[in-house]
Amino acid sequence: MKIPMSSPDLTDAERQAVIDVINTPILSMGAQVPRFEQAFCDLTGAKHALAVNSGTAGLHLCVRAAGIGPGDLVITTPFSFVASTNALLFENAIPVFVDVDSKTGNIDPEQVADAARNIEKYLPRLGANGHSSLKALLPVDVFGQPAEMDAINAVAREHGLTVIEDSCEALGATYKSRPAGVLGDYGIFAFYPNKQITTGEGGVVITSDDKAADFMRALRNQGRAPGDTWLSHTYLGYNYRLDEMSAAMGAEQMKRLDDLLSKREQVAGWYAERLAEIPGVEIPYIAPSTTRMSWFVYVIRLDSKIDRAAFAKRLEARGIPVRPYFVPIHTQPYMIERFGWREGDFPVTEDLGQRGLAVPFSGVMSEEQVEYVCQAIRAELI
Repeated sequence: MKIPMSSPDLTDAERQAVIDVINTPILSMGAQVPRFEQAFCDLTGAKHALAVNSGTAGLHLCVRAAGIGPGDLVITTPFSFVASTNALLFENAIPVFVDVDSKTGNIDPEQVADAARNIEKYLPRLGANGHSSLKALLPVDVFGQPAEMDAINAVAREHGLTVIEDSCEALGATYKSRPAGVLGDYGIFAFYPNKQITTGEGGVVITSDDKAADFMRALRNQGRAPGDTWLSHTYLGYNYRLDEMSAAMGAEQMKRLDDLLSKREQVAGWYAERLAEIPGVEIPYIAPSTTRMSWFVYVIRLDSKIDRAAFAKRLEARGIPVRPYFVPIHTQPYMIERFGWREGDFPVTEDLGQRGLAVPFSGVMSEEQVEYVCQAIRAELI
């Protein structure tokens, strides 16, 4: 049996919605994008939603809206996909990494508080000077589980910081019964094909800040502010717009969101039942504050004595693709070159990065496929 790493969950409704758009002359800047955006306002209660062509674009717009610029400091996590840090580097801001919780992989709020109160001890390694200012916090909702946002927001209030919540992996998750994405000043979702919903590529920024929303709308459309003509540009902007075909697909997916999440929950449950008793395998932990987990990927952790690379090769030989998750951002070559990070700087992140392994996962997996994966894991470990 050959198992796909992930698969989008699409129906004829999504396909027809795309065809319907293609059969019109309006393939960009039409009615589908506002329709898609409204679904996020309805879901989260946010006042504004802005569709963009990727989660990375959405993060970048939030960085711009927060006024983060060259030399500004932002406390964030090294245990994430690189986009959460890259969006800061685009503006020559400086990421101040702190380590993560060993159970969830989310940023440790106690270390966030320490960094905010003692930022100067973090500066020598980063090459920042005494004029640099701490501007924001950028937590990531890792693997579909919200970070401890109440504690993070308390730090932000104490120091007057903007909170950018990277919820690109957590659409539909809830934290203490509140939706992910609205737990900070700005939130971002993303829709790559392995996400909870997909538009192929795409993202959405949500906020209730009127001024920031207007600014980000202008930036995503080549810097055109309200009142600008087609060839007038108030700001330095970008082509971060989402096309009409993608928005139409996404709007149909959003109609099915609860069902899509439930199907992923079921697959995660099948995995948990079968993997929990296998020696050397640690299944994902769900914090008490997570009132709904939005399963993005299913990442197990192997005992440190297990040779992960050799184990992965054996699973690949059985038709089961697996992936390390994540490679810590501070160990990426360009980050080492720029900031001089070293192995051992963030031990929890490094441990999770060395032991984590994403197994095949999607809402369209069958129980038979999950059984096959789990039997192979058991056979290769016992």
